[in-house]
Amino acid sequence: MKRSDRLYDLIQILKDGRLHRAEDLARDLGVSVRTIYRDMDTLAASGVPVEGERGLGYSARAAITLPPLNLTETELEALHLGLAAVGNGVEGELKDAAESLSAKIDAVLPEDRHGAPKSFGFAIYPFADAAHGFRFLGVLRNAIRMRQKLRIAMQDGATRDVRPLKLDYWGRVWTCLVWCDTQDSFATLRADQFENVQVLPGLFVDEPGKRLEDYASGI
Repeated sequence: MKRSDRLYDLIQILKDGRLHRAEDLARDLGVSVRTIYRDMDTLAASGVPVEGERGLGYSARAAITLPPLNLTETELEALHLGLAAVGNGVEGELKDAAESLSAKIDAVLPEDRHGAPKSFGFAIYPFADAAHGFRFLGVLRNAIRMRQKLRIAMQDGATRDVRPLKLDYWGRVWTCLVWCDTQDSFATLRADQFENVQVLPGLFVDEPGKRLEDYASGI
């Protein structure tokens, strides 16, 4: 597992707000306790509000808002795309400023801008990975509006036929909640791990058990 993927998995675990022992995290992720300690230091340095200490356990809690500025998803894409270009195209003071600005933005963004702020952004992914995911956001957003089925090819070689339901933002990482017809289940897919997105003919209709409200209610 790549370190960036492991850090993302740690975020997924910690965001439930409960206390997690380093030993349990190490066992679940197949790494040493010392590695977990280093990962926690990295997350904290990246702006993730990690609470706890070695020997006791870790959690992450944050209730954040974005006053007084409110951004649309398209505006946020444009902002981070600009930061991605600067971060990859220059060196020195301007590159440092782009990274610093991105970290400050991530620190005040909610996990899900469709609802009340309830989680946190994080700043662990390289600019280049984020920029790769940006190119698919337009077709994803349009497919959600039009209820258009998609065929998504992942970088690991897997292919899924999906019904896109919702886009979420996780601090430079965009994810898409889908109903996956291939696996007959809900799935959360990271846009930066897409290789290609193909629009399939025909529209999908709401079916019980496969809707956004069904996912939210835990069905």
